[in-house]
Amino acid sequence: MLKLLSGLLGLLMLANAHQACAALTIEIIGAGEHQIPVSIVPFGGDEKLGLAINEVVSEDLQRSGLFRLVDPTGKSPHEPAEVKYTDWQLRGAVALAIGTVSTQANGRIEAKFRLMDVLKQVELVGQAVSATDGQFRAVGHRIADLIYEKLTGNQGVFSTRIAYVNRQGKMFSLIVADSDGYNEQIVLKQNEPIMSPSWSPDGSHLAYVSFETGHAAVFVQSLYTNQRRAVADFRGSNSAPAWSPDGRQLAVVLTRDGSSQIYLMRPDGSDIRRISFSGGIDTEPNFSPDGQTLLFTSDRGGSPQIYRMPVEGGAAQRLTFAAGNSFSPRHSPDGKSFVFAHLSGGKFFISAQDFQSGQMETLTEGGWEKKPSFAPNGKLILFASEARGRGILATVSSDGRVKQHMFTQSGDAREPVWGPHL
Repeated sequence: MLKLLSGLLGLLMLANAHQACAALTIEIIGAGEHQIPVSIVPFGGDEKLGLAINEVVSEDLQRSGLFRLVDPTGKSPHEPAEVKYTDWQLRGAVALAIGTVSTQANGRIEAKFRLMDVLKQVELVGQAVSATDGQFRAVGHRIADLIYEKLTGNQGVFSTRIAYVNRQGKMFSLIVADSDGYNEQIVLKQNEPIMSPSWSPDGSHLAYVSFETGHAAVFVQSLYTNQRRAVADFRGSNSAPAWSPDGRQLAVVLTRDGSSQIYLMRPDGSDIRRISFSGGIDTEPNFSPDGQTLLFTSDRGGSPQIYRMPVEGGAAQRLTFAAGNSFSPRHSPDGKSFVFAHLSGGKFFISAQDFQSGQMETLTEGGWEKKPSFAPNGKLILFASEARGRGILATVSSDGRVKQHMFTQSGDAREPVWGPHL
């Protein structure tokens, strides 16, 4: 029986979202070792809407690098009884997506979707996905997520959002967009630098650093109301905000007592307390998924490296020992590893390291590659890079096989961070 997924689109509640348009142009580099052959039949019913949703689903699956799309030309089943499995077996498909789409009397879009196993000739999943008028891309992303999850066993991230900073000349914009660059929303635009955006766990707020007060200050802004407030504007520098997994704390880096050290506070700026006390610079904190420990960058040993310490303070453990410097650590969603930027031989690489074994793996070719951020399913890593003389966003799969370059229409993209599941 079809399950109705109404209200799935909390991501569409963002205030003042712009008309759907691609803010990023995506180039795919590489592919998974074993691509899954799947065919996406344009949905029946509203033909124009069906083709538009088909395009979103197809582009999402292709961007993952894990799927090979089988051409459905000449075949148009929309219900399980219409599927002739031998036709699809001959085409090499192992899975088939079919369905219908319509616009309801209240203006909502509803797509009834089924994913069929071509080899076993059974239905894998059947659901109805709905969205408000005009939000066909959100419907497509959700369907792509369902296909991805059913065929890979991992949760999809096509319906998630990213945040990044775009610089054009002296103008800086903090931008939130869908994971594919569409539905761009400008959260803040000013002629002072913006840095270090950080998502709240529920996706409702961004913390970030702005220089609008004449120095680095930490702000928290609602994405629903656009209300914002400075939560750390002490003398000196206020930087590198990071949310705790429960959303009740922010870790920030302050110089108000001397060198850069890590402090905890509530998201409204109250109850501030210092938790690191080294003689060096401690910065770039990141909470573990269980909220018990922090990763951070410190030069307390003579060069920037990655350390770990309890959230409430205490002895820190050094984690990185490879030649060169290490920066910007971020936990994997399962807490088993972390990713970071590694400077070696004059190049920055995106690397990952397993907590248990301590084994480090380099995932990229190197260049200007910084500020890595895991997708919420842990299968992709977003980071800042450079290409064609511009700052761009890039992703790499956790196994290093699939890479994407994401070019803004103009300006330089910097400071990316992947948002949570909503």
